[in-house]
Amino acid sequence: MTLQSRILSLAVLAALPGMAGAQNATTALDQVLVTATRTPIALADSLSPAQVIDRTAIEASQATSLQDLLRGRAGINLANTGGLGKQTSLFLRGTNSSHTVVLVDGVRINTGDFGLAMLQDLPLAQIERVEIVRGPQSSLYGADAIGGVVQIFTRRTTGGFAPHLELGGGSNGLRQASGGIGGGTERGWFGLDIAYQHSDGIDACRGSAATFQGCGADEPDRDGYRNLSKSARGGYTFNEQWSVEGSALRAEGENHYDGYYNYSETLQQVLGGKLRYTPSERLAVTASIGRSDNESDNSGPFGAFGSAQTHRDSASLQVDASLADNQLLSGGVDWSDDSLDGSSAGYLVDSRDNTGVFVQYQGRFGKHQVQASVRNDDNQQFGNHTTGSLAWGLDLGAGWKLTASHGTAFKAPTFSDLYDPWTGVAALDPEKARSSNIGIAQQGQGWRWGLDVYETRVDDLITYDAATFRMTQVEKARIRGAELTAATTLAGIDINAQLSYTAPRNRTDGAQYDNWLARRAQQTARIDLDRRFGDLRVGLTGFGAGKRYDDAANTVKLAGYGTVDLRLEYALSDDWSVLARAANVFDRRYETVAWYNQPGREYQLSVRYQPK
Repeated sequence: MTLQSRILSLAVLAALPGMAGAQNATTALDQVLVTATRTPIALADSLSPAQVIDRTAIEASQATSLQDLLRGRAGINLANTGGLGKQTSLFLRGTNSSHTVVLVDGVRINTGDFGLAMLQDLPLAQIERVEIVRGPQSSLYGADAIGGVVQIFTRRTTGGFAPHLELGGGSNGLRQASGGIGGGTERGWFGLDIAYQHSDGIDACRGSAATFQGCGADEPDRDGYRNLSKSARGGYTFNEQWSVEGSALRAEGENHYDGYYNYSETLQQVLGGKLRYTPSERLAVTASIGRSDNESDNSGPFGAFGSAQTHRDSASLQVDASLADNQLLSGGVDWSDDSLDGSSAGYLVDSRDNTGVFVQYQGRFGKHQVQASVRNDDNQQFGNHTTGSLAWGLDLGAGWKLTASHGTAFKAPTFSDLYDPWTGVAALDPEKARSSNIGIAQQGQGWRWGLDVYETRVDDLITYDAATFRMTQVEKARIRGAELTAATTLAGIDINAQLSYTAPRNRTDGAQYDNWLARRAQQTARIDLDRRFGDLRVGLTGFGAGKRYDDAANTVKLAGYGTVDLRLEYALSDDWSVLARAANVFDRRYETVAWYNQPGREYQLSVRYQPK
């Protein structure tokens, strides 16, 4: 298949939720994945363990947040500090929460100060699909991609004019509304969306001011959250050679906490644009620009106040050349500049840029697949770092596929790691990692399953030392794990199951040798069951997590737990439907961060208008 026809056909599938998307085992094989290779490929052809959650699955889940949608997915551990809208850290394959690159429409949103992505402020109503790629991806995306990459695509509508609307409410004073319009022709498309979410919240922290435990405050009140988001996107194809597209997402929030700061106003904004030039069927050139902004103003009792603003400007140029049928060579250059404002602007260093150059080869030879990539990043502060990846796949016949891969990755210390006046250590070095993966999978008519086993070793892992109240570096960490996924349809029930085992260990000689890395459960599991009875759809999500430790010394243990969510969806007509959900139906009490509460049983009711 020629390069142009391959990219165009897969891009069309990616843009059409109905075609790219049902979550059942049959059509999931046809889903499109962009993140694993920076080019569109079929999900079934990926040599990296990956998952796609499309708009159909998002709506079917009735999740209220991105955290709800991601919990229990293969390789993912989440730690949340008090419910909806509160800080949520994602640990992918047992690596640190800053070891996952998070993109929105191709623009990196990890903050420059802490290296985290503010997942809790990304509204599900604005998301078309989520791609999760597990394993090292620094050879394509540069620093930070030790655990993997999560890419979020904002909503996109193709075809004729199509409005949509959803209104709902629920427990803890939840009220939410979202709506938008979109459409397109053969040449152009557009979309506009707005969403609002407000919750009175729960008591985020059970801390004690007397003992300075947990959040260091005793504030038994509700800690609410509000988010107002707007997005716009559009594109136009001038002719067979030139096309352009752009997107913008802005989310403004208000959040109440317990602790030194107990109120914040936040802003997350992502802007991006792409220009594509395809002079021939075997050559494509893509130029991209982007900007991400994260801002917060934090206040507390007795006049406490702090602010932080991080900005990242980025640009990239990528060339994809088809050398022959099933032989694709890609190369490009990425540039980014991080800067800090607000209270963080007083750091010794508050800006730096990075330039990365990469080359990737994808080839297929009969039953064999090969993907190889190499990249050099020139970091203004830490110099040059070269990373690489090699992956191989073999079609064994009868639906069986064997894969093996090895890759290296690195991460530069964040500005906070280095220069925070309370915890920073300016002498920290970049973290370095190497990881291997072996996978076996099989798919048939209406079913599929896969098993991946991996090991990751990290040198100079950066972590917080509760004994010294400073950042420190673990000389060596070793993470071993396995992920089992399966999907099928039995008796009309769509079944999707995911089971993960992770053993993240400190392997540095000393008192903490072989301790678990903090806040990562060793086992997680998720199962989704869905069944349709005419106009009625019934669903269940079961989630479980094993114990974890909240500190590097492994002295604070958090118990394992399990929850069950139930949901109903009834179609009143072709365009209108009513949805009901009960989350944590057994009212399980648990914590994913010590001292921070999680919601108990909650109910939710909403109505949706979405013309077919």
